[in-house]
Amino acid sequence: MGNYFEYLHTVGFEETNLVGNVYYVNYLRWQGRCREMFLKLHAPGVLGELQEDLKLFTLRVDCEFFAEITAFDELSIRMRLVDLAQTQIEFGFDYVRLDPGEAPCGETLVARGRQRVACMRGPNSRTVPARVPEPLTRALEPYLS
Repeated sequence: MGNYFEYLHTVGFEETNLVGNVYYVNYLRWQGRCREMFLKLHAPGVLGELQEDLKLFTLRVDCEFFAEITAFDELSIRMRLVDLAQTQIEFGFDYVRLDPGEAPCGETLVARGRQRVACMRGPNSRTVPARVPEPLTRALEPYLS
């Protein structure tokens, strides 16, 4: 399966609904957070480009749910590179509940998602597709699934 970038998260009450399970929109928020933390840790130069004219537009996002999670569950959101084209990137995400003491492996896959992002440059009214920045391409290569 290749390597993955891991973002660890503890579910809070504010992320659950009246029934007590995690509200679905939070899975999408965690995809974005995982992607942001990857940039911070592995491609910090790209953050400067985002403050200038680089934009990362999310074109498509999805998530398939396999099991419920609730407040205080410990999660590992694992991001992999699925596709790297000239101007677009596709990520895959595995949402894994960490159950240390549970047999056999202490992990349960609770959801799986994908996200496709386009790189764009220019002012807000005239953005155009742009190549994926080289520092980001290099940072992503080890995470190809």
